[in-house]
Amino acid sequence: MSRTDGDQDSERASDRDPSRPPDGRTDTDDARTFSALLEDSAEDLYEHAPCGYLSTQLDGQIAKVNTTLLNWLGYERHDLVGRRRFSELLTVGGRLYHETHFAPLLRMQGEISGIALEMKAADGSRLPVLVTSRIKTGSDGQPLLIRTTVFDARDRRAYEEELLRARQEAERERERLRRLATTLQRTLLPPALGHVPGLDVAAYYHVASVDEVGGDFYDLFPLGAGTWGLFLGDVCGKGAAAAAVTSLARYTLRAAAVYDPDPVAVLGNLNTVLNHEYNGTDPRFCTVVFGLLTPDGDHGGFRITLASGGHPPALLMRADGTADYLPTPGGQLIGVLPNAHVSTTTFRLDAGDTLLLHTDGLTEAHTAIRGDRYGDEALLDFGRALAPSTAQHTVSTIRELLDTLGTGVDDDTAVLAVSVPHSNREEQQ
Repeated sequence: MSRTDGDQDSERASDRDPSRPPDGRTDTDDARTFSALLEDSAEDLYEHAPCGYLSTQLDGQIAKVNTTLLNWLGYERHDLVGRRRFSELLTVGGRLYHETHFAPLLRMQGEISGIALEMKAADGSRLPVLVTSRIKTGSDGQPLLIRTTVFDARDRRAYEEELLRARQEAERERERLRRLATTLQRTLLPPALGHVPGLDVAAYYHVASVDEVGGDFYDLFPLGAGTWGLFLGDVCGKGAAAAAVTSLARYTLRAAAVYDPDPVAVLGNLNTVLNHEYNGTDPRFCTVVFGLLTPDGDHGGFRITLASGGHPPALLMRADGTADYLPTPGGQLIGVLPNAHVSTTTFRLDAGDTLLLHTDGLTEAHTAIRGDRYGDEALLDFGRALAPSTAQHTVSTIRELLDTLGTGVDDDTAVLAVSVPHSNREEQQ
């Protein structure tokens, strides 16, 4: 029985190695091909390396250059070898740097690496590169030639320029925000304090950070019947939210004082407004001290009633050189509870006396001594050493103190001082 063509094809298929690819290549063939690729000549590796190579004599005359660098610059080999110096391939600025820094350091150190330069291509364009050079010496240690490696830095230059543009844009945006914060901060403070006959007034606002709006505020303004109101406070937090509360607090205090100047009533009105407006998921509150000033025509000086809602006590410096805090204990934060307890005190401010109101940015400032806080006791000692004083001198001295504390003052600080000057007759006595 004769075999058909189909039977013969079937036998040939069964005789074939199932592991052999259809094209007839074997793993051994692939291994030989890969080995051949690894056996490229050193000259080919030099000529077509992913970086530029050139060798120069000690005076910079080019003796050898690879194809990679020639292609980058658009030169033929005979244009450079034996005809040009390495420095002649650099831009004017690069040539100056090469002569004044690169070449002297290379001679002293024998090697210099990662220097950013620009090379001039044949068509006049510029190629940003990173250059590393090394002096090759002979067996006797004498220098023979200079070998230089050149890396294409175009991608790196583009990346650096993009980073620079982003940084400049960020700086412009930060400056814009600073101007906005400064302008907003200025609107939250009175452009000028009211003039009170028979009273000297001074105030200062210390900004801890120009990038954020603080929540400290103060004011002094006239009321009816020859009386005056003053206040100083501190809103919790910073930024736009704190600025909104500060603005609301300032205008509420002024409006409430016109309606009913009693200090307890004024702070009670502010507490009602803040508690109503900010009693949700983001509660806002502040500490405030409000004072009512009434001139004492018979005895001179002023009668002052202070009401405090959780604010640091005021410092009273007397004409006799004594100083102490005014007792306003138990006052509660304004805006937290529907009905806040307000503490009050009434006293006289006579000739030579000075009253100082301040926010806690001063007493909570860090000092250079183990990071301690400045503290209430230090401020009291400061007042006792300063008394007797005037409003202007007190504020000026506190400004110097804040400058001394420097970056330790990490919260905005507001100070407001009022003093009764001595009359000419008293000064003559």
